[in-house]
Amino acid sequence: MANPMPAATLAQILRGEGLTVVEVGNWKTHNRNSKGLWGPVHGVMIHHTATSGTQRTVDICRNGYIGLPGPLCQGVIAKDGTVYLIGYGRANHAGLGDDDVLRAVINETPALPTDNEASTDGNRYFYGFECENLGDGKDPWPEKQLEAIERASAAICRWHRWGPRSVIGHLEWQPGKPDPRGFTMDSMRDRIADRLAEDPEPEPPKTPTKPPAVKPPARPVVDLSKLVAAAKSDPPRRGTPVSYYGTKTVEQALVREGLLAPSLADGHFGTATRTAYASWQRRCGYSGKDADGIPGAESLKKLAARRGFTVTA
Repeated sequence: MANPMPAATLAQILRGEGLTVVEVGNWKTHNRNSKGLWGPVHGVMIHHTATSGTQRTVDICRNGYIGLPGPLCQGVIAKDGTVYLIGYGRANHAGLGDDDVLRAVINETPALPTDNEASTDGNRYFYGFECENLGDGKDPWPEKQLEAIERASAAICRWHRWGPRSVIGHLEWQPGKPDPRGFTMDSMRDRIADRLAEDPEPEPPKTPTKPPAVKPPARPVVDLSKLVAAAKSDPPRRGTPVSYYGTKTVEQALVREGLLAPSLADGHFGTATRTAYASWQRRCGYSGKDADGIPGAESLKKLAARRGFTVTA
C-alpha cells in the first residue's frame, strides 16, 4: 500500500528528473477530496486532452467544464515538455475502470488484461497526467513532450519504487477510452524502464529553482524475487520479451564486470544473461548447482555493492 507523496515532493522530484515545472495557483490544495478518497496510490495514468493551445489546455484541466469539475489531473504536460502542476489530491481523470487491470498494475504483471469492466474508482488510485494533444491520430507528439511523459512517470515510479508496469494509459483502464492516441503505452513503458534502470542524472532545469529538500532514491532497486522469476521464465520465451525491468540494471552491472556484451543488456533475462550471471556466481566462489545463473541473495548483493544498486527481497 502506497500513500500519496506530499504535494511539495511531487514538484521537487519532477525537477530532480530534469523537468521544467510550473506551479499554477493554489495547486497543492486544489482537489476533489470532498467527493471521495485519494489513496492508496498504485500507479500513473496517461491521457491526451483532445485540446490545442497550452494555456487553454491548462485552464480546462484546472477548472474542468460543465458536468466534469476540475481538477482533471495533477499535471498537464505541454507540447514543449513543460509540466504544469494544477491540482493535488483526488482529480476527475480516470473514472471507473477494470478491477482486473488494477490488480495487474499492483502486481506489475507482464501483460495487462483487457479492460472490459467499469467497476473500480480510478480517481482514487492513480496519479494522472493530461498531455496536450488533439488525440486525432494526426496531431504530432514532439520528442520533448514524449520525453517529459517518460521523465515524469519515472520520477513518480522511482519515488514509490514502482516499475514501468505501474504506468498505464486511460485506454487500458476504462472501456471505450482511446487515450493516449499517437504512441503506444508499451513503447512508453520501455522508455520508462530504460530510465529507471539507470542512475538518475537530471538535466539542469531551464529556470532557476531551489535545491530540492526531498530527493528521490539515488540508486536503482532490484527485487530479488522478480529477478529470479524472470531468470526462470525468460529463456524459453520466443523473442526478447521483458518480464521484469530490473533485469536491465543487473545486465548493465554484468556488462561493467566484463561478463556480458553491451548489446545483450536488453532487459530480457535470456540464456546469455543466465550464462553471464553464472560466471559472476563462480567469481563469487560458487560452483555446481550453486552457479546455475539463477540469482541468489548473496551473489546479487555483492554485485549490487560493486555496481551501485539496491536489492530488496
